[in-house]
Amino acid sequence: MKEETMAGSVHRNIPDSYGSNAYRVDPAMAALLSVYLTDDALSLAAPQLDRLGALVGSDLEKLALSADKNPPTLAIRSRNGASDEKITKHPDFQELERYAFSEFGLAAMSHRGGVFGSADKLPPLVKYALVYLFVQAEFGLMCPLSMTDSLTRTLVKFGDPDLVARYFDQLTSQDMDDLFQGAMFMTEQAAGSDVGAIDTTAELVDGDWKLHGDKWFCSNPDAALAMVLARPEGGDTGTKGLSLFLLPRILPDGSRNASSILRLKDKMGTKSMASGEISLNGATAYLVGEPGQGFKQMTDMINMSRLANGVRSAGMMRRSVNEAMFIARNRTAFGSRLADLPLMKVQLAKMLTTAEQGRSMVFHAARALQAADAGDARMAKVLRILTPLIKFRTCRDARKVAGDAMEVRGGCGYIEEWSDARVLRDSHLGSIWEGTSNIVALDVARAARREGALDALSDYVRDIAGEAITQGIDETRPALEAFERAAKLLSEVAADRAREGDTRQAVTGVYNATSAVVMCWEAGQLRQAGHNAASDRASLASAVVAHKLTARDPLASVSADQAAADALLDRAFDDQGAPILKVAAE
Repeated sequence: MKEETMAGSVHRNIPDSYGSNAYRVDPAMAALLSVYLTDDALSLAAPQLDRLGALVGSDLEKLALSADKNPPTLAIRSRNGASDEKITKHPDFQELERYAFSEFGLAAMSHRGGVFGSADKLPPLVKYALVYLFVQAEFGLMCPLSMTDSLTRTLVKFGDPDLVARYFDQLTSQDMDDLFQGAMFMTEQAAGSDVGAIDTTAELVDGDWKLHGDKWFCSNPDAALAMVLARPEGGDTGTKGLSLFLLPRILPDGSRNASSILRLKDKMGTKSMASGEISLNGATAYLVGEPGQGFKQMTDMINMSRLANGVRSAGMMRRSVNEAMFIARNRTAFGSRLADLPLMKVQLAKMLTTAEQGRSMVFHAARALQAADAGDARMAKVLRILTPLIKFRTCRDARKVAGDAMEVRGGCGYIEEWSDARVLRDSHLGSIWEGTSNIVALDVARAARREGALDALSDYVRDIAGEAITQGIDETRPALEAFERAAKLLSEVAADRAREGDTRQAVTGVYNATSAVVMCWEAGQLRQAGHNAASDRASLASAVVAHKLTARDPLASVSADQAAADALLDRAFDDQGAPILKVAAE
């Protein structure tokens, strides 16, 4: 017997959400976008989000499962022995590329007009909202997409105008035959997190820079262009001696550059996307920006990749929550829906709270990015600390939420026909690439100690808390109090190297408290607009303060937890198990 539900189906008590629209089944998505986007931007983006949401729940899910099971392969010779280095991607991965780069223009919309008919570049959140949805089907492709996007930004920001003009149109093309994808080759065997240990050299020969060395972990290794850190001969040691170079795979005369893909990595996750090792054997490259400023300039690209990593982790958490709630609504046990069982309610409430923290933080970071790019110096500092905060905590949280979602599905979640195992594997990547958790936590402390970023964040958090209090969000005061305590701890830890061991605790505290205040601000904005989602955001903020920022007796009764979970989830679903909040597209 097969019973149709609002989206998806149930066969003999096994729910399958295939066919659902990831945008429409998400109670908070449209509400939050109305807070963060102008009316014009929202009216342009909403139809695209709805269209992508439908694809995420159907066609993209199929393509992603297939691409994961058919990873790319590397050939270095033709059958007669001639050199013919080539990575072959499965047709289903190529179709995913077409959707991301061509149909939705995700690598172009931040750099030029024309995407979705817009005369101008689109706000960062339009891109991040689409990525947030896309990643709910496919994660691996989002790495090449992010690197193409961030390489273009870094090249435009620091590159010689002639160099920018040479490659800009192809980097932002929506024609797959013309598109140049980007990559970032930084890691070496002796230089992972310790970037200053890079030993790839750059030699100036007859006016051209030639690179020599091996790069150990290169995602999208056959990209048309890559940003590479190398040390000019005779340069200083450490990061201060590094320069940034743009490495083309094919030279302007049509010949192959002197670089080789040595092998592909057999990874735990992101199997759909190629990662490999690159040997540079006198490869021609173009200096980007000032000599000796390479690490500083590359940091801009790294930070954009870190933020994109956070967006992807937040999106995967939302996918996990969507799946868990669909199962809980549509599977029965012991005479009840799973969604009505006390322990399941607590589990779902914890997952929902953590996932919504991630979403609020990345949406708010997009707001900070837009202001910073418009010249707001304070928001540039706020973005500077928000980015590693998100990279540290959101990416770590995704692993837990993805694992919990697998458990909600039960035995089927461990079977590769479903996407739970794939999402769980992919969720581990976020806290490793572009800096492991320890490195990124220390970067938060560095931003606080050296750049005044914590002071800027503190001023900003007080400002938005004041707005929320004015709009009657009573939950703001305890959230702000928790932030002040967390900021004080981080300030003390950042100033005292002997307390380095407390860094992760302090960073986690600032992340949680910031997210609680941000959700209170969102609640205030929604209340001001007369939106019934305001109480949801305020309740989520209270849950963060109560369960992540308040000392608790581990042996005390959890009856209060149960009541809070009931209240939170009762607002998430009506009696028929459908989302309360509807979007205009329905």
